[in-house]
Amino acid sequence: MSPKALAYLGDAVYELYVRHYFLMPPRRIQTYHQQVVARVRAEAQADYLDQLLPYLTDTEQEILRRGRNTSVSSSRRVAPEIYQQATGFETLVGYLYLTDPARLVVLLSQLNF
Repeated sequence: MSPKALAYLGDAVYELYVRHYFLMPPRRIQTYHQQVVARVRAEAQADYLDQLLPYLTDTEQEILRRGRNTSVSSSRRVAPEIYQQATGFETLVGYLYLTDPARLVVLLSQLNF
């Protein structure tokens, strides 16, 4: 699967993980939305990637590199380097979701929300 396809999948998987994380205790929908958006934006993903780097295997680092390098377009509101980091993060999430979901859970549990 291409890194772009993995990033596309990883974006959805990661957002679902974050939504699930903040679902309890019950809150207003607007509060959920604010908490989720703050953690799925490119800047936050780049920060979370920095937290995960020490835990990544060589294979995971290679997937991350491929994801960063495939990112050719960027958002107008985010620096290209941040966008590349976020795309790499999403690529890694998509890859692990398909190949090793247990490892994905372990890595995502390392994030400091």
